[in-house]
Amino acid sequence: MKTYSTNILVNRAVKLVKPKFTISFLFMFLGLTFSCAQKNTSPVVHDPVLIQQENGTFNLFCTGWGITMMTSPNLIDWKIEKPVFNKPPAWTQNEVTDFKGHFWAPDISFFKGTYYLFYSVSSFAKNTSCIGLVTNKTLDPKSADYNWEDKGLVVQSVPGRDMWNAIDPNLIRDDSNTSWLVFGSFWNGIKLVKLDSSLTAIAKTPEEWYTLATRPRSFELDDKDPGDGAIEAPFIFKSGGYYYLFVSFDYCCRGIKSTYKIMVGRSKDVVGPYIDKEGKRMDKGGGSLVLEGNADWPGVGHNAVCTINSKDFLVFHAYDASDDGKPKLKIIEIKWDPLGWPVVELN
Repeated sequence: MKTYSTNILVNRAVKLVKPKFTISFLFMFLGLTFSCAQKNTSPVVHDPVLIQQENGTFNLFCTGWGITMMTSPNLIDWKIEKPVFNKPPAWTQNEVTDFKGHFWAPDISFFKGTYYLFYSVSSFAKNTSCIGLVTNKTLDPKSADYNWEDKGLVVQSVPGRDMWNAIDPNLIRDDSNTSWLVFGSFWNGIKLVKLDSSLTAIAKTPEEWYTLATRPRSFELDDKDPGDGAIEAPFIFKSGGYYYLFVSFDYCCRGIKSTYKIMVGRSKDVVGPYIDKEGKRMDKGGGSLVLEGNADWPGVGHNAVCTINSKDFLVFHAYDASDDGKPKLKIIEIKWDPLGWPVVELN
């Protein structure tokens, strides 16, 4: 089975299938809003990921209350399903005391008959953060085997101890089928850690940690302030003998004032170093521009890359200037230049 850690779409308007829920239910549990009059009818999502079941159905997961989930038979008609969690797992309240159940940036994978969904639990603008894992044998809500089983905390960052932030996970397996988790936001950047064979914990004896990418800062690092080292949303994609590390620079979540843009570097080894087009290491502040916003879409970011029918697609959310800056689903085919770098044109 081919899996995609994000959603994909052709250049057609997306119709949202009207679910059998009340509007109040949607606001309370999904954290999504849709406008019948909006110019762009793509669903409003943040940090989407997607995987295709064996029966062909696509499952979309994204930031939201309880982790938002949608299904589609064709990547055009979307149905909102019940969220992954009815209430936050008990452990989240112990580790992040102000967490109310709005989960960030999930990542979905299929491995040896099980679906693995990593997710972020965090205090806003703090590195009091955790990455958790929940699993399922099937993604079909109608199946008798459909049951989300939470595996608890996998990675944690603690103010005063860590100068990194445990959010925005993405699972990558290297050529030897070793599992790694890449993650990070602000502070001192993007981290990579080796997982054990169960994927539920960090591999021991010894632990393996790497810094893959950072941004220059205008002042000394402070664990109480993420400052201006704006880098997050890592995603690693293997193509043509290279691992490509995509990240987002600058600021999301500000509507039409968002300045998000997508950057990239590459490496022959999953642990790096990742080098940009100019030969600069991403762990030393490097990164080559893949895509930035324009007047219609002022901020673009938190991307993933997926392959459909032998074509690669950049998938991300973009802030729609024609609809009050709401974050919309965007999918654009990647063209690889003669030197093997991704080329994407915003439409």
